[in-house]
Amino acid sequence: MLNIKMENKFLWTADERRKKNSHIKKFSEKICQKYKINFNDNFNKIYNWSIENPEDFWSEYWDYSNIIGNKGQKVISRDKVFYRNKFFKDAKINFAENLLIKNNDDIAIHSLKENGLNESITWKQLRINVFKISAFLKQTGLVKNDRIAGYVPNTIETVVSFLATVKNGCIWSSCSPDFGVQGVVDRFEQIEPKVLFTCDYYIYNGKKINILDRIPEILKKIPSIKKVIIFRYNKTETKNYDYEKFEDILYKTDQDISFERYEFNHPVYILYSSGTTGVPKCIVHGAGNALIEQKKELSIHCDVKDNDRVFYFTTTGWMMWNWQIASLSCGASIYLYDGSPFYPKVDTLIKYCSKKKFTLFGVGAKYIDHLKNVKFNASQFDLNNLKTITSTGSPLSSESFEYVYKYIKKDVHLSSISGGTDIVGCLVIGNIFQPVYAGEIQSPSLGIEIDIFDDDGNSISHFKKGELVVKQPFPSMPVKFWNDINDTKFKSAYFEKFNNIWYHADYIQQTKNNGYIIYGRSDATLNPGGVRIGTAEIYRQVEGFDEIMEALVVGQNHDNDIRVVLFVKLKEQNILSDELIHKIKFKIKKNCSPRHVPKIIIDCPDIPRTKSGKIVEIAVRKILNKEKINNIEALANPEALSFFKKLKI
Repeated sequence: MLNIKMENKFLWTADERRKKNSHIKKFSEKICQKYKINFNDNFNKIYNWSIENPEDFWSEYWDYSNIIGNKGQKVISRDKVFYRNKFFKDAKINFAENLLIKNNDDIAIHSLKENGLNESITWKQLRINVFKISAFLKQTGLVKNDRIAGYVPNTIETVVSFLATVKNGCIWSSCSPDFGVQGVVDRFEQIEPKVLFTCDYYIYNGKKINILDRIPEILKKIPSIKKVIIFRYNKTETKNYDYEKFEDILYKTDQDISFERYEFNHPVYILYSSGTTGVPKCIVHGAGNALIEQKKELSIHCDVKDNDRVFYFTTTGWMMWNWQIASLSCGASIYLYDGSPFYPKVDTLIKYCSKKKFTLFGVGAKYIDHLKNVKFNASQFDLNNLKTITSTGSPLSSESFEYVYKYIKKDVHLSSISGGTDIVGCLVIGNIFQPVYAGEIQSPSLGIEIDIFDDDGNSISHFKKGELVVKQPFPSMPVKFWNDINDTKFKSAYFEKFNNIWYHADYIQQTKNNGYIIYGRSDATLNPGGVRIGTAEIYRQVEGFDEIMEALVVGQNHDNDIRVVLFVKLKEQNILSDELIHKIKFKIKKNCSPRHVPKIIIDCPDIPRTKSGKIVEIAVRKILNKEKINNIEALANPEALSFFKKLKI
């Protein structure tokens, strides 16, 4: 059993002034007045009401958040089949209209690139640029439901292209330029886009990487693409190429200022599963579905307000890009970054946060872990405006929670959040009413009824680990998978394990503080001697060692059982001595159990990860068990696998 004592260390709570001025306070007061109830600022009471009265909850949130459009009469159209329940079936909205809510000279988007290039666009100019690109797409002959692809870095032009696409009722799909040609083809070929937005090059870790050279091969393999639109990474450079130029379109095209409204469930974008076990699945999300969930998370759970400044370190291939863009719907400005978070120095993003006065600073858990491992101290930076730090991508360890409060900022809402591409949002997240405890995600997301099941589909008692499930339909379920006949892949992904219950494939536990600890993906759990172990349990112990940069743990078939194999990437000038191995095993045994102790500990030169920074346990497990790996295009560093392939254990 995990040492819960360490996990439950109290770290922070919001003061009464902040609670009083929060969105969750104002929203809950509105509910209390209308329905003659009293929540007493108790999040659990608000949550229970939201899942017991889903029609009222989602209708009230639509009104509170001022979603632009016709809400219609029916909130939920019921069906016996979980995923056939539809929210706001007769509602009409335009996604872009709900994001382009201002028309003034304040900054809407600011962009910083790794090479130091800074750009900003006002709300007024953002609207004009979206209207012009929208008009050009219509002139090109694109109509509702046509797909438009973006092979793009994280820039202002990318956001404009996305908003222009969805304004017209077309469907957007993007991936970051660190994907090679095959990775792009694996994704976009399935959805047959007619237009491709891209850039001439991008910069990462000090290297200039050409994108244009890849376009002819992509066009050869995806014949549906009839037009390519290019924008320049650096506008001071002049280049000639035989594709449409983004800036020329802005110069020569009149604006289309109309906002046609579409069905609430009308597709807005297609995201992709990681693709580490085969060709990526094409996950289609609805416009209203994504909008209402993301607005709820941003405003109610993260307290994003008008004129706030929201940053997320993400690429255009990760769902957090979509999540950040939705901040515009709250009246907040968004701050983009393209490049390595540690180039030229480890303080690059913190310096950006300080200079531009971010109110929300969002990163992956591995970013915080890295700052902790190199002992970075942010005390020299002015972070007075920073209200919230969000962390996602993988579980954030207790040590990393404590590190944030000790070395980044003492008075900040550190909100560990978890959900996924599948729901383009969160199932468990933070809130301003509950305290923050080390290693814990504070609460479920309002309006989403989660539970924890054992393998037989029974709800299990508190403090036991099990499968994260959702028991009632919720808005941000995918509309469908693309080209999925009879919903075969869709049902297999979410409804095969438990009958008519959403299976999320996370291994989770509730704590005595009503918070949650995620122990990793269900498909990566270890089963030595038939005992189920979450990989995050072991990571939490290992990452506390000063000698270790990061780790990867997998199960290997051995002697008709599963043995735990731990790989560690050591910091420079450290060696995996017998003494260090003994210390690692002792700590794991003491704080977890004898079953958790790895049979083998090996140092490795690098840890394979996806392009969004997640450790790829499954690929390494397959290699050790001599199974075929179907797709390595989703990996940021596929060369890291060569070490494991050569290993003989």
